[in-house]
Amino acid sequence: MQRINDVAECVLLLLAHGAPVKVKNLAGWSPLAEAISYGDRQTISSLVRKLKQQAREQMEERRPSLIAALHQMGDFYMELKWDFQSWVPLLSRVLPSDICRIYKSGASIRMDTTLVDFNDMRWERGDISFIFNGDKKPGKSLTILDNKAKLYQRLRYEETEVEIENEVDILMSSDIMATQMSTKGITFTRAQTGWIFREDKREMVGPFTADFYQINGMVLESRKRREHLSEEDLQKNKAIMESLTKGNSQGFANDEPPMRRASLNPPPESNITWEEYKLAPPGQCPLLGRNMVYKESSKPFKATVAMSPDFPLTVDMLLNVLEVVAPFKHFNKLRQFVLMKLPPGFPVKIDIPILPTVTAKITFQEFSFRDDVDPELFQVPSDYFKDPMRFDVR
Repeated sequence: MQRINDVAECVLLLLAHGAPVKVKNLAGWSPLAEAISYGDRQTISSLVRKLKQQAREQMEERRPSLIAALHQMGDFYMELKWDFQSWVPLLSRVLPSDICRIYKSGASIRMDTTLVDFNDMRWERGDISFIFNGDKKPGKSLTILDNKAKLYQRLRYEETEVEIENEVDILMSSDIMATQMSTKGITFTRAQTGWIFREDKREMVGPFTADFYQINGMVLESRKRREHLSEEDLQKNKAIMESLTKGNSQGFANDEPPMRRASLNPPPESNITWEEYKLAPPGQCPLLGRNMVYKESSKPFKATVAMSPDFPLTVDMLLNVLEVVAPFKHFNKLRQFVLMKLPPGFPVKIDIPILPTVTAKITFQEFSFRDDVDPELFQVPSDYFKDPMRFDVR
């Protein structure tokens, strides 16, 4: 018990002095991942709270420059088409597709979609509008409309205690995942067309002429740890995956929250001294927690990107728009991809991995600058009712 208290006190002391939570060691694991493995609920909760606080602070620091960039950008209408695909048999049949319609006026952006969110194989369909009013206060700037039910929800910047504890329950009940797209070896080569006389591939994507490139060396690296999970936890997770691969997507978005998870018994006592720990070579720290139950996999992706010099929007402008809709995690994946050093032009068609088994094809099929974007699009209709618990897109 004393060792648990010592660990918790060290964590709280570091957090009180502003230690960044979103860091990783040389093995790629974050402090939150190690806390989940150790299993002390109080420590996990403290890290989750601080992680969210630091994310809000970073967003607020970025907010003035983001709003200024939106004001400088011309008003427009744009359409993005999402097609989700998988190599898992039968899974592609149940994966969603979507056409997003995006309107921009001043520092306001509206996105109409039929896909509330797509995250960890859970999705929800509907007639949804996401509205960002950059000139309003942070607590009132993000709104989601359910146009079928005529409901709306203001997205909060801060989670309630219940939401935090629910998230801790999920973290303690799930695999510790670390997934990243390796960009170290990525190169781009011109895609070729023709059987005998080969030439660079150039086609129309919507109204835009585009040069096609093969993306070489794209690898999705996935690492999974489960030393903190019991056999009962593993059986539950296996049942969920079996149900999913058989095409059953129902019930994943609305599962009842699990019961509160208690702290795990601490791992065996370590005899490592502080001096031994400090003198260990980088990346070879002595084991202080549980013996790691670890699995690593990597999957290469054959992907293409179509770059157009004719698209009116620049990549920097697109990044500002994607930052606004970052609460939708599949859009955050798109933003991470666009941050890469791409060939010249604008990426009007992209293949990107969303999950280890799922890729998305995104097509920018329409764009036009407009001076007549209706300001009513960025307001909540008068006949809509407020429902603070309608959505969860974090």
